[in-house]
Amino acid sequence: MTVSRLTPAVDAETPAAAAAALRERGLRVSAARRELLEALFAADRPLSAEELAGNGDVASAYRNLEVLEGLGLVRHVHLGHGPGLYHPAGREREFVVCESCGAVRAVAPSELDGVRAAVLDAVGYRGRFTHFPLAGLCPACATKDDA
Repeated sequence: MTVSRLTPAVDAETPAAAAAALRERGLRVSAARRELLEALFAADRPLSAEELAGNGDVASAYRNLEVLEGLGLVRHVHLGHGPGLYHPAGREREFVVCESCGAVRAVAPSELDGVRAAVLDAVGYRGRFTHFPLAGLCPACATKDDA
């Protein structure tokens, strides 16, 4: 099982701010890293390394994503079967996924505070839904299941 990195997120709102954070840490902003950052910040959903690489080298994309994640600029999430997906770390969000239709929704962490409190109360664990989503049935599939 993969475990999410606990590196604090770098609050970078733009690709330029993320590139500046790289430079501040003594790392080079290569063309490949710049392209990854631009694609990640432009996306409205987490993307796979394959999507981010486009026609480029997927292995290079994975290596650069690992560096970016290690610095706290990028996070990866597993939203079901398939590869990990990446998104900018400064965008605080957690995920819910429907086990029936596969619908995914990003939610503000505060929306799941009640769930976290219930898990803590029940078993003593502090629930986090940033790396693995909260899974269940979306409202449409739950309605079908009840019918």
